[in-house]
Amino acid sequence: MSMTYLKKYFSSDIAIDLGTANTLVYVKGKGIVVNEPSVVAIRKSNQEIVAYGLAAKEMVGRTPGEILTVRPLKDGVIADFELAERMIRYFIRKVKVNRLIRPRIAVAIPSGITDVEKRAVRDSAEHVGAREVYLIAEPMAAAIGVGLPIDEPVGSMIIDIGGGTTEIAVIALSGIVNDTSIRIAGDEMTESIIQYFKRKYNLLIGDNTAEMIKCTIGSAGPVAEKASMTVKGRDLVAGVPKTVEITAEEVQEALSECVNAIVEAVKLCLEQTPPELAADILDRGIILTGGGSLLKGLDERLRQETNLPIVISDDSLTCVVRGTGKILDDLNSFQKVLSKTKREYIT
Repeated sequence: MSMTYLKKYFSSDIAIDLGTANTLVYVKGKGIVVNEPSVVAIRKSNQEIVAYGLAAKEMVGRTPGEILTVRPLKDGVIADFELAERMIRYFIRKVKVNRLIRPRIAVAIPSGITDVEKRAVRDSAEHVGAREVYLIAEPMAAAIGVGLPIDEPVGSMIIDIGGGTTEIAVIALSGIVNDTSIRIAGDEMTESIIQYFKRKYNLLIGDNTAEMIKCTIGSAGPVAEKASMTVKGRDLVAGVPKTVEITAEEVQEALSECVNAIVEAVKLCLEQTPPELAADILDRGIILTGGGSLLKGLDERLRQETNLPIVISDDSLTCVVRGTGKILDDLNSFQKVLSKTKREYIT
């Protein structure tokens, strides 16, 4: 029995969507096995990790002094290498892959990241025990996950709004024709809600509360129904807990700057698109993916601004990791979409 045969049948190839907000892990043959927040809770005194993922997310803003909640990724890239590595290792262990043969690992990365940032992702995957590491641009992975015909000579446009970055790309013939990557996405929207409360109500609210407001009554355009919500926080003047009633219109106002930035980036990407592909996009429309695409009214707002059909994908949160998984399942067919991952040695 040859070694290649053994590797094929006993190794568990892993696809990772290393997101700023959530990390998803897909294992060949098993599907998506991990979908947890990219958060780590750490004890300051001895740097021991107390909790990962969901358990750590629940601690955000509620920890005693000696415990700190950290997000190892910021704006779609690794901000803390050691913690990111430990978090990836934890999630891979949770998957219970075969330890005898080291897995091949494919990681989805933002299209706008630098070579240094790419190397950091590759190094982390290698330290975790990867036999081979493949890097795939997020918009390309999302397009494959959604099922777009990326290898055909027709243009497909995809907008992937994640936690740290918004990736906008026009794809044809297994390549990204032009792309725009901006570091304004879900996190920035959450932060703008926190700042709005500080300015207007002198009220300090936590990340998890702001996130809940965004998901419950946040919107990108005028809302038909008069929705409102009771928000609890700390009064910055008196220093005591306080309750405020906030309407959907106010949340829309708080989010308007981020939404405008995304709309402008989409227009910029369309301006740089070759005319033949622009004609294809006019026929086929734009696909929206990622958690940020679920913001109410965002599709309608983009439709008004671009006069193009906008389609929200059915499983916005998982299409990047599923696309990365599809690439792993059939590496030969998708050779063209892999980022060149041969190590460059500095001489």
